[in-house]
Order: sequence, then C-alpha cells, then structure tokens
Amino acid sequence: MLKLSVIVPTFNEGDNVKPLYEGVRSALEGIPFELLFVDDSVDDTPERIKVLQETAPEVRLIHRDTDRGLSSAVIRGFSEAEGEFLAVMDGDLQHPPRLLRPMVRCMEEGYDLCLPSRFVPGGSDGGLNILRKFISWTARKIGNLSLRSLRKFSDVTGGYFMLRREILEGAELKPLGWKILVEVLAMTKYEKVCEVPYTFEERNAGSSKISMKVTLEYLQQLRELRHREVRKPAVSITVKSPKEVADLEKV
Repeated sequence: MLKLSVIVPTFNEGDNVKPLYEGVRSALEGIPFELLFVDDSVDDTPERIKVLQETAPEVRLIHRDTDRGLSSAVIRGFSEAEGEFLAVMDGDLQHPPRLLRPMVRCMEEGYDLCLPSRFVPGGSDGGLNILRKFISWTARKIGNLSLRSLRKFSDVTGGYFMLRREILEGAELKPLGWKILVEVLAMTKYEKVCEVPYTFEERNAGSSKISMKVTLEYLQQLRELRHREVRKPAVSITVKSPKEVADLEKV
C-alpha cells in the first residue's frame, strides 16, 4: 500500500495543475504517494492533467461528466485512493503543499487526523481579503454553535486535512456542498488529533468558487448533521508549534 494519497478536487483549475504537482512532489520526496485529481471541469483542465501524467506516474485522474461538487468529489477520491493516509487539499495553491510532509510525520506519530489551522500560533489567513475573512469567521462560528463535533477545533472550514484510512470505515458520509471537513469531523470516529499552523496563500490563478449557493448548502449541511453526528470518545488535540512543524519538514 502507498503511504499517502493526496486527493485534489478540481473545477477549471488548469493553470494550477502543474505547479501543484511540482509542489507536492518536492514536499514528499522519499515518501511514496499518489496525486489523485477528481475533476469536474468544463475547460481544458483534464487535458492538462493527462499531459502531466505522461511524465508523472504518481498522477491519477478521475474526470466526472455528470456529478458535481467538492464534497462528492472528495468522497469519490476516498473510495478510489490507495494510500494508508488520505490527504485532501484544494487545487488553487492556497493550501501550501510543503505542509504535507510534516502532516505525514504527524500521522506516523499515531494521530488519526491532522488538521492545518490558520488560527493557532504561527498560522495566518492572510490570503483572504476582509470580506472573505468575515464570511469565513461567520461560517466557523455558526458551525461551532451548531455541532458538538466542531467545538474543540480552531479551523473547521479550511478544507485542508489528512486522516488515517481506518476512521472512514462505517462512516455515513453524505456529499453536500463544499465543507467536507465538517462532514468528516461530525461523522467519523477518532481519538487523537493534531493541529498544525499554516498560512493561507493568495490565489494566483483561477477564480474563487464561493457563492450564495455554496453558503446555503453549508447551512443545510449543518442542519442535517445536527441529527446525524456521531458521538465521539474522548478526543485529545495536540497543537504543534511552528518550530515543531519546521523540524518535521526535515525528517
């Protein structure tokens, strides 16, 4: 089994495909991995991924013509992935690939989940403008108030995370909207979680997918999860310092 599967849902992110792969490959040097694009694009993104595959055997492509949505794309990725650990990150380069290596090392220390956070010491949401920061803050607060499963975590809407494959067993994940991490935190069973600081980067290409539809889907997701969320055993959360993360990048 591969050590890691990196699942990237994409929608019209062609300009970011090659830089993302190069960043992931550099970060994971010496660690067996696959980069699995689950693509809903209506432009030339899948063709660019296919070109990349000619020289990058780690790259896989699942192109969907009928299904749409980030959450369903990630769940499809979960079902197709071959790694012992499963990572999810956006395709717009706002999630820094260099963090993947320390995330893997955290998982090797025995954690069930590793959650990058913009809101622990050393983290930053500097890649968002003032309006997006307000929207993000509001979404986090509504989530924390709505679901017990979210209240201990500092950044439940970031969408960048890594998990141990086993915690998905038996989980009833229902694809809705974009906040797949909220679904994972509410519906899977885990005991040890590690939060690591990161800086949310500015978007260099493509366009944001935020919309009123996305917002309404998030609120619907929270409403449905209030009736479905799984009661957890005692959950311990460890927050890594920036120095610890830097040390893990070298291992």
